[in-house]
Amino acid sequence: MESGIFSAIGLASLDPAILFIVLLVLLIVVFVLFILQSKKLKNLERKYNKFMQGKEAESLEEEIVGIFHNNRAIKAENDKNRKDIIDINKRMAHTVQKIGLHKYDAFDQTGGKLSYAICFLDEEDNGILINSVHSADGINYSYTKDITAGVADVELTGEERKAFDLALQSVNR
Repeated sequence: MESGIFSAIGLASLDPAILFIVLLVLLIVVFVLFILQSKKLKNLERKYNKFMQGKEAESLEEEIVGIFHNNRAIKAENDKNRKDIIDINKRMAHTVQKIGLHKYDAFDQTGGKLSYAICFLDEEDNGILINSVHSADGINYSYTKDITAGVADVELTGEERKAFDLALQSVNR
């Protein structure tokens, strides 16, 4: 049996049965490859479906979007906290941070160290010093002195100087 097509491509002497067997083998190989690819595709689809299932049947995409929104909220809260901390630190610089208290007897005849000098300073050593003197007749006299950048507006007495020095040292305690 001679074919015009086989003659045209130079295969006139080829037996059609051999061609049929070769095509049958190729068809079987393609069919096996198709089955293997189908199996791989089913495994991949099963993994994909499992991956896309979230808790309580939510999809993974919904979980990721939720996490993204939570992350934005956390970042916004973190930025707000940073600004608040900066504000608090600025305010703290002007609050009392250093305190020094020195109790003493103002007069020899009194006892119990009823007189005292107390110094309140902020971060920049600005503040006040209060000196309360208890006299022998039971009367208290109080005096205040302003302190700016670690310098008093009026010269400090020895007892006041001790309270001031204690205040300056109180940060390192």
